[in-house]
Amino acid sequence: MPVSEMAVIRESRAMEPYGFSLILDAPGIAAAAVPGQFVHVDCGGDTLLRRPFGVCGVDGMQVRLCYELKGRGTELLTRVRAGDLLPVMGPLGRGFDLSGERILLVGGGMGTAPLLFAAGRSKYADAILGYRSADQELLSEDYKKVCGTVELCTDDGTLGEHAFPDALVRRRLEREAYDRVLICGPNAMMKAVAKVCKEAGAPYQVSLDVRMGCGVGACLVCACRDSAGHYRRVCRDGPVFDGEEMDWDD
Repeated sequence: MPVSEMAVIRESRAMEPYGFSLILDAPGIAAAAVPGQFVHVDCGGDTLLRRPFGVCGVDGMQVRLCYELKGRGTELLTRVRAGDLLPVMGPLGRGFDLSGERILLVGGGMGTAPLLFAAGRSKYADAILGYRSADQELLSEDYKKVCGTVELCTDDGTLGEHAFPDALVRRRLEREAYDRVLICGPNAMMKAVAKVCKEAGAPYQVSLDVRMGCGVGACLVCACRDSAGHYRRVCRDGPVFDGEEMDWDD
């Protein structure tokens, strides 16, 4: 069950060259969180709704969140400092299935953040991380500490291979077998990687990033259509779904 905590901020810093990192003392959330779940944060100020952030990692009673500056809520978060209190609710949603011996993680942009938690909790994980360009790189050094192999690619070729993640996934699945592929990132990237997984017969899960209101399934702001034509609440039924459940053309 989710809990509401007044989390103490232990660290708030910019991650060069891109993104921000928060480390919170949130013992109730840390004790219950599993990879793929998220928390709902009250950013304060003149914001009315909480903002959802995937859990990037858990260390003891501390929870790590990573985010990019996108709007009023995240702009307010960049102002917090160590020692401040932050109202946080979580953990929320359904997490990844980490059963099996070998997992392939495929992250794009900020989608690399929640997958890092999965990397640390897997028996064995390889990672393919894609970014628009080198100045959008995020968390790749953290992945190298917990993964067997880490491949990088960028849309413009300024870091790693000049390719999209689905090309690297196709190549990897042609030569290696995995119990599951976990995908998180922009919708177009996930759709392309899902197509590769389906063609290769590799089981896969996706973590959706959508706008949310309440975070507990009551407001229906985050509803999306599945492959059977039913509407699912991402905050409650997800954010992690088996890939075959999703209607990628919705």
